Amino acid sequence: MTQQKIVLASGNKGKLAELQNALNDFDVALIPQSEFSVTDADETGLSFIENAILKARHASLATGLPALADDSGLEVDALKGAPGIYSARFSADENGKGATDESNNLKLLDELQNVPAQDRTARFHCVLAFVKHALDPNPIICQGAWEGVIKTELDGKGGFGYDPLFFVKDQNKTAAQLTKEEKNKISHRGLAIKQLKTQFKL
Repeated sequence: MTQQKIVLASGNKGKLAELQNALNDFDVALIPQSEFSVTDADETGLSFIENAILKARHASLATGLPALADDSGLEVDALKGAPGIYSARFSADENGKGATDESNNLKLLDELQNVPAQDRTARFHCVLAFVKHALDPNPIICQGAWEGVIKTELDGKGGFGYDPLFFVKDQNKTAAQLTKEEKNKISHRGLAIKQLKTQFKL
């Protein structure tokens, strides 16, 4: 039996590795949309759920394959929930270009420079959306949240995104200091993936 191909509505290698690893129990091959030359969807939604569904439908429509999308981001309480759905492009220019993990982290540090430690609470959110086809009326939606505190300096070499600044109290480490196995057990994406595995059907 041939593997079922599923397009991942992302070109992010970190997300691809985490999600493919999670779906190893299923006979599926997760292929990034970049391999099909699919452009990024316009993320016009106002929530992680809306944007995840938009991305999944867009990738499915372009490829004719079932699609899995991940929309995730960081909510910082002192910034009234920002960067939120704009996490990946937090430091982008007026054209929405130029944001990198490094520039996003530096902007976050800058915006929080006068915020005391007890007020630097934050959480990562992850929403996974799976559609069997572009017009699937019942997408599978899975969510996870991960509480933490934003540090005053980068710490750790692992992970990606805001991981070097996201301190997890019960681990006494940043997300970037955790092993992949540790992170996958407790992270926002790890929790959403656990839900996905219980609901996943082709």
